[in-house]
Amino acid sequence: MPESAEYVVVGAGLAGAATAWQLAARGHDVTILERTRPASHDGSSHGSARIFRYAYPDAFYTRAVIESKALWDELDRASGLELITPFGAVDYGSGRQPEHLAGILAATGVEHELLSATEARARWPHIAFDTAVLWHPGAGVIDAESAVNAMIGQAVKHGARLLTGWNVSRVDKRGSGYRLVADGWETLDAGNVVISAGGWLPSLLGQLPLPPGFLTGLPEFTVRQEQAYLFRYLSDGGPWPTFIHKGPDIQTYGLPGGRDAGFAGQKVAEYNGGKFIPSAAAQTGLVDPDNRRRVVDYVERYLPGLDPEPYAETTCLFTNTPNEDFVIDRTGGLTIVSPCSGHGAKFAPLIGQWAADMATGTGDIPARFRQATARIINQPSYRNGPST
Repeated sequence: MPESAEYVVVGAGLAGAATAWQLAARGHDVTILERTRPASHDGSSHGSARIFRYAYPDAFYTRAVIESKALWDELDRASGLELITPFGAVDYGSGRQPEHLAGILAATGVEHELLSATEARARWPHIAFDTAVLWHPGAGVIDAESAVNAMIGQAVKHGARLLTGWNVSRVDKRGSGYRLVADGWETLDAGNVVISAGGWLPSLLGQLPLPPGFLTGLPEFTVRQEQAYLFRYLSDGGPWPTFIHKGPDIQTYGLPGGRDAGFAGQKVAEYNGGKFIPSAAAQTGLVDPDNRRRVVDYVERYLPGLDPEPYAETTCLFTNTPNEDFVIDRTGGLTIVSPCSGHGAKFAPLIGQWAADMATGTGDIPARFRQATARIINQPSYRNGPST
């Protein structure tokens, strides 16, 4: 007879690890299934450098960052680690609208300054600012891999079980619960399943027992194979901040590369500059030469404090929704979790809390993350009751 668990979490990236931690801490029987190992290198949660920031054009997300930070602090205390290193952040460029961002931070009580380009260049001469600049010192860099391992550690401490080398190929409805099937035909029964499969989600959706109305109500998921590059600092001018620059012809982001960079350089990438792929399974790990040229050209123009020749490069995955909102939704005992569009890492503990609330039916989830359920509810046949 197959083994069983009350809750099975599929995927041990940031979102899956956080969900397992939250469920196990509440006393639930939890099993985590991971196709390779937690924070796997070919997933979306590997490495030591993800931006933690408060600046968003939508106050909803800024308030969510504030809520998430309290949970990061709780995880730090529980694990004895400092998972977010403070560096501060600068936001600039005509498309980034730093004045609007400053208004959001002012309304939510987040410390910040709005600087002219001249003032900002005097403070950070290694960056060629082209507009006014928003500075908020509370931003920093998340060590994503360490965070995953810390959350898995907390989940295991509370009784969760981690199974690696377990690649879920399908989930079948079975009685009042579910049976998960691995590539090797190993099986595991679950009362409830949380799918947090990152870039593998688009190819897995068709293998889940989802009602047609729910499946068609989900937003379109697209996957990009992104590229990031590491550039050496030319001088010791003090710690670099993280940055987001949205100019007229390219949107980029950068952050101290930390352990990934040998603590010697800045990680710089073009936002959504990679090629579309059907799912994570189709990634090649090969850097696009055209993308490399665009980013090198950008560094030469805008980041004079860096050697414009990258000393390392890598690929990663962005799983996107059209409006960049997350998906945390449930049908029956199946919960779909996708912290999409390259900005989910900073919310990881809060996403875990939301997902645990969703899976257990014990809390309210922001309606914007439940598009499939909203579309079903808004169907005339649902509003008017079942037809006869």
